[in-house]
Amino acid sequence: MNRAFYQSTISDFLNSNSEELIGKLTMNSPFPVEQTQRDAWLEEFMILKNILANFNGAIYFEYSIPRMGQRIDIVLLIGSAIFVLEFKVGENEYPSYAIDQVMDYALDLKNFHETSHEQFICPILIATKAKHSYTTIVQTPHNDKLLSPIKYNTELLSEFIKNVLQFCDGKQIDKAYWESGHYRPTPTIIEAARALYFGHSVDEISRNDASSININKTCEEIFNIIDHSKNKHRKSICFVTGVPGAGKTLVGLNVANKYSDDKNDLYSVFLSGNGPLVKILREALTRDKIKRDRDFGFKTKKGIVFSAVKSKIQNVHNFRDDCIEDLDSPPVEHVALFDEAQRAWTLEQTSNFMKRKKSKPNFNHSEPEFLISCLDRHNDWAVVVCLVGGGQEINTGEAGISEWINSVQNSFKHWDVYISSRLTDSEYAAGEALRILEGRNNVNYNDSLHLAVSMRSFRAENVSLLIKQILDLNVNEAKSTLSKINS
Repeated sequence: MNRAFYQSTISDFLNSNSEELIGKLTMNSPFPVEQTQRDAWLEEFMILKNILANFNGAIYFEYSIPRMGQRIDIVLLIGSAIFVLEFKVGENEYPSYAIDQVMDYALDLKNFHETSHEQFICPILIATKAKHSYTTIVQTPHNDKLLSPIKYNTELLSEFIKNVLQFCDGKQIDKAYWESGHYRPTPTIIEAARALYFGHSVDEISRNDASSININKTCEEIFNIIDHSKNKHRKSICFVTGVPGAGKTLVGLNVANKYSDDKNDLYSVFLSGNGPLVKILREALTRDKIKRDRDFGFKTKKGIVFSAVKSKIQNVHNFRDDCIEDLDSPPVEHVALFDEAQRAWTLEQTSNFMKRKKSKPNFNHSEPEFLISCLDRHNDWAVVVCLVGGGQEINTGEAGISEWINSVQNSFKHWDVYISSRLTDSEYAAGEALRILEGRNNVNYNDSLHLAVSMRSFRAENVSLLIKQILDLNVNEAKSTLSKINS
């Protein structure tokens, strides 16, 4: 996989002129390249050609680290070491944030890039106008071949690389083998959202093993349901289940991000009743967009960016209230994805809230019923995706997933229903409600709507299974699963 804007052997880099290098970098950049970036690259070319004149190996410009949704300025493979270079062109000091930045890059390679696990990694911060900093070559306390970050200007940097290579015993790194390594990160939801909205795929964000296959399969199934509903003028609701940490929220964000063009009738919205999560996601994506624009020389106003982000990720209660203000018009979105759908409110909770807070004493819908009715206002087609967590305590006023099913059966018989085949499991508490759908000819059970593999840990799938077996009192099965975890 080509993760860099430009990659080659050091020999080819040294023999390439600046215009050719700028052309390749610009062609592979997803954004317009501003003059400030071109100037920085030109200075980096000049510095690196002087430093690397006597070395063999490989060089990578703007190397992508999917977990962070960011790029390393330069990666060098020389001898038995990986050099991670962060340039601060024109900087006369070594900022502490930049030291942390280059160390974070090195840590991500060490921890999450398969073919970097066993290699020496040397992070170097290069401030081109700073005074020379005397640094000792030393490994971090973990003694895992990761060197402590180095601060250097351009003087004697070639000599320093030679010293690092003497320190790092081992075989020369094979370029093709290193490039073939997969990323297997376990991102936080904030990091995942930032990477998605910056254009990375689910493959890059997830661990890139069974979890990504599982997530891709589920996303593709949802895409198929959306396309079918649009093309056949159908209205559909689907229920997605998953073990803890399997990526249900990531699936929702991925679908919403794919259908994010408000001029297209495939426009969608990600809705969550988790107010703090909505606020944090919005703020993180806004800050990230402003920072990226600034890095490319654009001046972007926060209010404009926040407005665009806010339309994609909304608090479900705000969405509901907006639909109440106009009871006839459909929302602009044809697709709505409800995170933690089991936490939607009961009829009693919703009615009391509307009476006390919204001065609507005659409101007689549960939250699931009303939310489906909002999308049902579309004359042509609509899709509701319910992302369902299992094994969680339902708080006072929360309806559980059964209320969604009851609403579909009682008020929306014309809607097609797509159900994860695992929604019948005990932790979803939906078995009784699902029986009322028996006999409907527009109900489809689908294995692809279940996320079975946790992204949080390589062993988490078995841990989740063990907890389920214990709660279901399946003693023998629990013993067998426990032995797998301990093996």
